[in-house]
Amino acid sequence: MVGICIVIVAVIAAAFLIVKKYYAPGALLLVGLVTLAVVTLISPDPLITGKKATHLAGLDVVQIMTNLLQSRAAGLGMNIMIIGGFASYMDRIGAAGALVRLSVKPLSYIHSPYLVMVVGSMISIALNIFIPSAAGLALLLMVSLYPILLAAGVSRQSAAATIVMSGCVCLGPSGANNLLGSELTNMHVMDFFLNVQWIIAWPALIVLFISHYFIQQWFDKRDLASGKITKEDFLATADQGEAKNQPPAPAFYALFPLIPVIMLFVFSPLMYQGIRMEVVTALICSTLFAMVIHGLRIRSLKECLATLKSFAQGMGKVFTSTVFLIVCAEVFATGLTKSGGIDTIIQAVSSMDAGAVALYTAMVLIVALAAFVTGSGNASFFSFAPMIPDAALTVGANAAFMISPLQLISGIMRSSSPVAGVTIAVSGLSGLDPFVVVRRSIPVMFLTGIAVYFSAMIHI
Repeated sequence: MVGICIVIVAVIAAAFLIVKKYYAPGALLLVGLVTLAVVTLISPDPLITGKKATHLAGLDVVQIMTNLLQSRAAGLGMNIMIIGGFASYMDRIGAAGALVRLSVKPLSYIHSPYLVMVVGSMISIALNIFIPSAAGLALLLMVSLYPILLAAGVSRQSAAATIVMSGCVCLGPSGANNLLGSELTNMHVMDFFLNVQWIIAWPALIVLFISHYFIQQWFDKRDLASGKITKEDFLATADQGEAKNQPPAPAFYALFPLIPVIMLFVFSPLMYQGIRMEVVTALICSTLFAMVIHGLRIRSLKECLATLKSFAQGMGKVFTSTVFLIVCAEVFATGLTKSGGIDTIIQAVSSMDAGAVALYTAMVLIVALAAFVTGSGNASFFSFAPMIPDAALTVGANAAFMISPLQLISGIMRSSSPVAGVTIAVSGLSGLDPFVVVRRSIPVMFLTGIAVYFSAMIHI
């Protein structure tokens, strides 16, 4: 019972700090370290045993963070940093912009406003496979897709909501959450994507597109009639989409962001197992290939090599924004785990007649709430996903089909959060209040989340 009380107090404290706009990684780290310190004081068992134990209770609290930094920076963290570097490099040479421009071009031929919006949403979610950063993709879409939606006759509120939801399901092998999911289930990342994540996601995507079409149309009609929006909300302003000045690039550069996914698919258990292909290797090979082609096009070795600086900067940026957040979230999660409260909750849920279903429902609700409050899909998923394999084993559930919906739900709830980075970025560029934007995204995301919940339950 003491452990459960510690868990409740810790979650409330972390949520309070984040809602008050404290630095989210710092808030999670502080609460996690304090929780571990409390556990040290009340528990006779050491926090760490084995070779990495410091043999001093106070130091063990810090050593937990040291161990997490060492393991994450060298493993999953390196994968994520390389992805960040690759995305930054693709942006620097104009390949990401070329991919988006090429993808949204067919929308100009569709004359139904809300059909344009839905097709734009489909394209955006497909692009998220190759551009895994939700905020980065949203900024590119604000340049290219947003003006097209306004020109088609969609309000800026609906258009902004479409952009915010572009990365809601985090499909594909490149995202941080997807990498953790495959790692926890001991599956190849492409196997996890195609045989677990996609099986759960496709029914939810159908619900997303249909509900998005009708909900945004209903909002536009109702708000226009009530005066909450005016005809000016259906017009682009002169400065829309200028936050991202993409360097000009040929259309064929749009192929560069697709190369890593193609390599991972071809050299995977799904096609050819003779060559072992890691995510980092695929990304580095693709970067080098793009650099050679870019160098031949611009005919300047000095400028070509200078573009690699963006790769290094992208790695560093992702470390501060994502990897450090993951470590802080895991320190927080370790504090909750060491308290014994999480085990008590899991055991209580597992003992019910509907053990697997009850456990799955409880974890979905916890992750959903955490993602909404923190505005981060990574923080919520990384905090609780590592607990799933053992918990699923106790109730005889399929761990992969329990982990994947949590990953999808974390992205869905991030797109519903007014404090999420993608929401704030899109709101700023569209000149809207973040709460106005999520007012449009929440109903769609709620229905999509319900679809994910039931889609995964069939396989658990």
